[in-house]
Amino acid sequence: MKLFLAKLWKALHLPKGLQLLAMRFFQDQFLVGVTGIIFNDKAEILLFRHVYRAHAWSLPGGYLKSGEHPREGLEREILEESGLVVSVDEIVKTRTDRNTARLDICYVGQLIGGDFKATYEVAEFGFFRPENFPLLRKNQIFLIDQALTAKNLLAEI
Repeated sequence: MKLFLAKLWKALHLPKGLQLLAMRFFQDQFLVGVTGIIFNDKAEILLFRHVYRAHAWSLPGGYLKSGEHPREGLEREILEESGLVVSVDEIVKTRTDRNTARLDICYVGQLIGGDFKATYEVAEFGFFRPENFPLLRKNQIFLIDQALTAKNLLAEI
């Protein structure tokens, strides 16, 4: 049956937009999230105190909007949630969560500027060195370790 459908699909020569629409209808959907490990000029890491999470402090991040590049999405999320301007550089880790149909992309970046303003999602922010982190989830500590290793900063800290 699948072979027949594949041949039929190929024979129809549908426009790409129509193909994508059909695929979205029949395929499982995933949320795509982005997380940032953002450094300041002192090699400290940006953390937000979120008002809605069990672990109040965490790495900044959010979900992508349709058609948005992950780097742009992370930069937008941080700006919207805090007023801080960052530049997102490289991917540290991509991971999936089958239970929630979610794909997360973790990036490393740098603070550019901006002025912090509290929002309905983020009450405060801080830049921390690993020895001074507030309570964080294990998966976030893992991502931070990966980023520090990738940037060869683990030995310096």
